[in-house]
Amino acid sequence: MYLMRIGAPGAEKPVVRIDETHYIDVSDVTPDFDEKFFAAGGVALLAEKVATGRPREFAGERIGAPFARPHQILCIGLNYSDHAAETGQAVPDEPILFTKSPNTLVGPNDDVRIPRGSTKTDWEVELGIVIGRRSSYLGSAEEAKGAIAGYCVVNDVSERAFQMERGGQWSKGKSAETFNPAGPWLVTPGEIADVTNLGMWLDVNGVRRQSGTTANMIFDPYVIVHHLSQFMVLEPGDLINTGTPPGVGMGHDPQIWLQPGDVVELGIDGLGSQRQHVVGPR
Repeated sequence: MYLMRIGAPGAEKPVVRIDETHYIDVSDVTPDFDEKFFAAGGVALLAEKVATGRPREFAGERIGAPFARPHQILCIGLNYSDHAAETGQAVPDEPILFTKSPNTLVGPNDDVRIPRGSTKTDWEVELGIVIGRRSSYLGSAEEAKGAIAGYCVVNDVSERAFQMERGGQWSKGKSAETFNPAGPWLVTPGEIADVTNLGMWLDVNGVRRQSGTTANMIFDPYVIVHHLSQFMVLEPGDLINTGTPPGVGMGHDPQIWLQPGDVVELGIDGLGSQRQHVVGPR
């Protein structure tokens, strides 16, 4: 299934995408795609509604993030060997973990706002994992497959000066408002032939800046989920951003940073695409 949330910010309704022009409203089955929904195995509860419901046409509604604000957003750094090389850092021996404020979550086409004092706002196309059940001390990467509700496109927007030059606190550079566009869909695992072989791309103002594949991940989604479960409890609806391929602004020579008026477009095969306008500080 392709889960979506459409409507104004804070008033999104849950729907299931049928095709490019039609969806089925499932708000009578669940009020939202949230922790309670995922914990109850909610995707299975939608099957009958999707099979018997009346398709409706999209009518230009805003697309929100495909799940409600999560308990936590966890991020994996330097998870592509070619991206580690462009930053001049060693390939990690195990997943590098940092966190991102959950209130960074916005829709896939919402504006990205440069924070006050920013000089180095950057982009990162990433595969997002959404957790489907409460998980702790998973026994193996194979067991971790069953803990995943689905996958989505994420732009892990970053402010590099805040991240690298303000005391080594990566979360400072990751947690400004609007810094985590997600969607347009949450795609359930059965819809994806091989999540470890998906093409991914990102353009800024029509110029291709990132082009990669999840095949170059150092740690695949199942290894990541298993690994994190050894250190913390993963809650239903939690989001994990899994790292980015090369081509980020920081990696160019000379470096390139987002400016008000820029347009960022990005996508992953089978998971849809995003388009954001960059706006200035409040």
